[in-house]
Amino acid sequence: MSNKNRVCVYCGSRTGNNPAFADLANNLGVKLASKDVGLVYGGGSIGLMNEVANAALSHGGQVHGVIPQHLYELEVAHEQLTALHITGSMHERKEMMAELSDAFIALPGGFGTFEELMEAITWRQLHIHDKAVILFNIDGYYNKLIDFIDHAVENGFISSDKRKFLKVASNVDECFEHLPFYE
Repeated sequence: MSNKNRVCVYCGSRTGNNPAFADLANNLGVKLASKDVGLVYGGGSIGLMNEVANAALSHGGQVHGVIPQHLYELEVAHEQLTALHITGSMHERKEMMAELSDAFIALPGGFGTFEELMEAITWRQLHIHDKAVILFNIDGYYNKLIDFIDHAVENGFISSDKRKFLKVASNVDECFEHLPFYE
């Protein structure tokens, strides 16, 4: 079974304090599987990563995990995936995740998620890819980041045409509305 399209989901190796984070990560995984859209993610069996992966798997979805060797044990790699790719470094991990994916969605997370999101939107800005980059703003988690990005636009560091590259969604259906290959 092969998916026509895959979405890379960046998210936390923790579930956070708000139950909505895990609930909507699960909902996203279920919808990806039900719409025959493959999931690419960080390969861990902990946190929101585990939630989205297990939801997709339990509904027949394809799930590709990508994890660097040094995190293989630390993040307790998920061993029941469609494919688990082990890389030599974080740089290789991010490159492979991007190559395997047709779009990016960032759920709540910490520094690693922030960094992955910023790299994806920067690569879009630099025309390294032309894939959708979606910020899944669950329960307003990213409100302050969105405000800061708009502040950077107001101060002339991000052009308004480049600002449009970062799509914002507050629910799973809105995430799918921003996927150019989904109808």
